[in-house]
Amino acid sequence: MIRAATAQLLLLSFAAAYAAYAEEVVVDFENAVPLLADRKANRVPRWEEKGVVFTLAHEPQQTKGKGMLMFFTHLATGHKGIVCAMATEPIPVRATFPKPVSSVTISFWGSTGTPALLEAFDAEGKVVDRASLESAPGRKAPGEPVPIFTMTVKGSSIAYIQFSGPREGEYLAADEVRFTPVDGDRN
Repeated sequence: MIRAATAQLLLLSFAAAYAAYAEEVVVDFENAVPLLADRKANRVPRWEEKGVVFTLAHEPQQTKGKGMLMFFTHLATGHKGIVCAMATEPIPVRATFPKPVSSVTISFWGSTGTPALLEAFDAEGKVVDRASLESAPGRKAPGEPVPIFTMTVKGSSIAYIQFSGPREGEYLAADEVRFTPVDGDRN
């Protein structure tokens, strides 16, 4: 009787420990605020937060300019988002994780009607999951804020994700990136 109770207690302890390790890590770009206030980092080639490295998926091919990311403010909430700063050549934004993750959820806002694509890749560069939206939601009335929507990808060992979709002159801003590390390491 005591052995069974001890075994159950150990099993519950391991389950609780595993659940604690499976906590999401949140990247929200809010620590970019002081840089934005000084106008020193509105456009950056790379951004790192909580070990996640944000870059463009590739350098521009239609211009000699350096590929840049930009922080963009959601007017209704004041939240900072990250976007591709190349307005005439939309390039996917890549987020590379310090260790493999099993799930990534991103809150976005974007130009009304812009398509949205979120792809998850393993360490070999193979697509392991994909989520897409034909058209980002728009305001229902002129005074309403630009809607925020979420997309999620899952896999057993996601090394990086990319988000894309906007056409020339459009934008898709990542407001918040939530991910669950595979091995429980949190940054």
